[in-house]
Amino acid sequence: MLDQKSHKPHERLAEYLREDLKAVDAMIRARMASEHAPRIPEVTAHLIEAGGKRLRPMLTLAAARMCGYEGNKHVTLATAIEFIHTATLLHDDVVDESAQRRGRPTANLLWDNKSSVLVGDYLLARAFQLMTETGSLRILAVLSNASATITEGEVLQLTAAQDIGTSEEIYFKVVRGKTAALFSAATEASGILAGVSEEQIKALFDYGDALGIAFQVVDDLLDFWGGDAIGKNVGDDFRDRKITLPLIKAIAAADDEERLFWKRTLEKNDQRDGDLEHALELMNRHGALEATRAAAIDWADKAKAALVVLPEHPIRDMLDDIADYVVARIN
Repeated sequence: MLDQKSHKPHERLAEYLREDLKAVDAMIRARMASEHAPRIPEVTAHLIEAGGKRLRPMLTLAAARMCGYEGNKHVTLATAIEFIHTATLLHDDVVDESAQRRGRPTANLLWDNKSSVLVGDYLLARAFQLMTETGSLRILAVLSNASATITEGEVLQLTAAQDIGTSEEIYFKVVRGKTAALFSAATEASGILAGVSEEQIKALFDYGDALGIAFQVVDDLLDFWGGDAIGKNVGDDFRDRKITLPLIKAIAAADDEERLFWKRTLEKNDQRDGDLEHALELMNRHGALEATRAAAIDWADKAKAALVVLPEHPIRDMLDDIADYVVARIN
């Protein structure tokens, strides 16, 4: 299905949802305003207008429309999702001491860390205001639980960083927090809004969860296979000592000598010329990159399988194609 289309699936979905996305953009601009603190819309606009696929709000709108929702609260819900996502980006760039995002200077570089943190807090508060406007306590519970899971995942990543004993189980907990939680909350909450069956609400959650995990695993793999595809240099995660799935798989297969190498480069931060090349050689030797690719494809297949119980609809076909597209980047 994917190869027969001339456009990328998320672009086709954006075109299909064009009017809804325009309404989301209008609500974003209206709700990021602040009467007393002009820095808030300045910082927010810098990040929101930097581009990006708007995948999370798009999934929110898509799930609602696919399930037959005909009101306008899905726009409110999608705006809340985008504000939560933008808040996490502002906070992440402070935590990671990042200087660039989507090819532009980060807000913390242009303004300062205090502004980034406080504007992120403001957007989270705005998101919770928007959630209440859906009139559903269950939706409020889904999104507030997701917000807690995201923060928990970020803190877990801090404690797991630079620890070569980090397991795949911990890695996937981090991924569920930092990426998948908002994907699954977006799709699940839309099902609740549309009033579909519990089976279909669960399927929407499963789709978002698996898609989010596949998305992050692919990003972590591309860091070693082709960083340019995600706006990074090859090996940035190795240089930053982030223990991602390709590294976890290589470390698990390491002999004593290799383990000393990983300990020196990742735990002790003693990296020398040629270390990245040696790290890549070890990952290839133990099949870590291929195993990570297989894991990403498996999660994409789980996302597609979850769609089976959902209503037949052009959007369902596009969501299926999006799962394929996420992993097509590593084929």
